[in-house]
Amino acid sequence: MQRSSLISTERIQKAIYLIRGEKVMLDFDLASLYQVTTKALNQAVRRNRDRFPTDFMFQLTPNESDQLNRSQIVTGSQKHRIPKYCPYAFTEHGILMLSSVLQSARAVQVNIEIMRAFVRLRQILASNTELSRRLDELESKYDRQFKVVFDAIRLLMSPSPPARKRIGFRK
Repeated sequence: MQRSSLISTERIQKAIYLIRGEKVMLDFDLASLYQVTTKALNQAVRRNRDRFPTDFMFQLTPNESDQLNRSQIVTGSQKHRIPKYCPYAFTEHGILMLSSVLQSARAVQVNIEIMRAFVRLRQILASNTELSRRLDELESKYDRQFKVVFDAIRLLMSPSPPARKRIGFRK
């Protein structure tokens, strides 16, 4: 049975960041998914602050925000690189709490899709861990002549850095 998705899993996965060792989504990405303004989302959170302890939500430091802007957003002038505020990062539990705070049918549906994306990421990580464990077992069984093969497989398993577009003229 094929289920139709409100939002693509790929779009959600691109909005999940690893910050302070936590998989999080940022307030502006969540606001876009919920089709509300970032200001409205943050106001709803402020009105219900007791529902968002530090393990559900935290605000990025200016340094973290600056690093995020450098790696994600390309802007033309210095004034656009300095954010007026540092975004809030919501953990998986914080995102679950958002649907009760926003109280809309879209919020519930978007949260379902986000939770599916988090589950999918966990499955991918678990399968990669299992594959790595199996390779370790095989490597210990066979002699050194297969070490090159195992090293090549591990290299293929490791995530590659995103390719950067070259700027300027080419000869």
